[in-house]
Amino acid sequence: MNILNVNMSLDPVTGGGSAERTLQISRALNRAGHRCTILAMDTGISPAYWQQWRQWGLTVVALPSLCKRFYLPKPSQHLVRELVSGADVVNLMSHWTLINVMAYRAARQLAKPYTVCPAGTLAIFGRSKVLKRLYNDLMGRRIILHADGCIAISRNEIDQFKSYGVQGSEITIIPNGINLSDFPETDGKEFRTRYCIGDSPLILFVGRLNIIKGPDMLLEAFLRCRQDDRMKRYHLVFAGPDGGMLNALQRRVEDTGTEDRIHFIGHIGHDEKSDAYRAADFLAIPSRREAMSIVVLEAGISGTPVLVTDQCGFDDVAAVAGGMVVGASVEGLQEGLLGMTGNPAQLKVMGHNLEHFTRGQFLWDIMVKRYLELFSKITC
Repeated sequence: MNILNVNMSLDPVTGGGSAERTLQISRALNRAGHRCTILAMDTGISPAYWQQWRQWGLTVVALPSLCKRFYLPKPSQHLVRELVSGADVVNLMSHWTLINVMAYRAARQLAKPYTVCPAGTLAIFGRSKVLKRLYNDLMGRRIILHADGCIAISRNEIDQFKSYGVQGSEITIIPNGINLSDFPETDGKEFRTRYCIGDSPLILFVGRLNIIKGPDMLLEAFLRCRQDDRMKRYHLVFAGPDGGMLNALQRRVEDTGTEDRIHFIGHIGHDEKSDAYRAADFLAIPSRREAMSIVVLEAGISGTPVLVTDQCGFDDVAAVAGGMVVGASVEGLQEGLLGMTGNPAQLKVMGHNLEHFTRGQFLWDIMVKRYLELFSKITC
């Protein structure tokens, strides 16, 4: 089977979970013996990324971007039509993207079946709300309603599809996954040495520093309870690119004189990320809204427990005793921080539980079977 995966960005710094999902499911499809091509835009793609994708055996076609702010692709309808023509099925990732519009138009013209996987982006939230409403009115809603299959990455995304008029029977849940080989075992010492953590206990945040990811709430919760006996030795590390909040977060740290315990280290790649997870006592995910946090799986495969909000699409964390699930507020996170740090010995048990759960349920080679079942259904 020939599959065309479409996503506006493959940049691991700014593309977030949808870029990771696009790359990983494409790798898994290739491993399963199918031919998968990725159509994306060239924003943020460095020579090192091209080299890595070639090593993975991926075929990537990147359209030039005329506007990085809005991911405006250079008019390339002939090329897009050619790629769609050669595919048995097209899979559209994310939602608010013009490259999806181009692929959608070609799929409809050529009568090619296509699926959509918005990965939590269907709700009008965050910036550019007026533009998002206009996009939906002009094309976005039709892209969703005409799809041959709708893919939700967690149950909390089903209602978002239904708000567009999609019937529940048309929705397939295929969660995010993880590759064991991407997270080799380390002792975390190199990460601790690099950022002068020493043997102090460590709380880790991984993600963009923007309003949706909630780093401001995590910081405030940490500051409120930093003098508690359970928290006095803990460090907090923010690992991720600036999404508009870095300066404000740094000023808050400076105002409270906590620069020695709170660190902003920017984006970290896969190798360093694996070391960071294993160096951390636990991962904190304070998101205000998220379909399914992929960093939960990254922490899980590394044996690191997690503190997540109830907006992360991963309430299973509590069910398998792999961490804590709290309300998406400063107060909720404060409660969670004190709860997680109250019994350090229990953290290792939580990490083991989450690792067992992740290995058993969320490997990409498991998820690819669900994709292929859906693709076979809509192409027969």
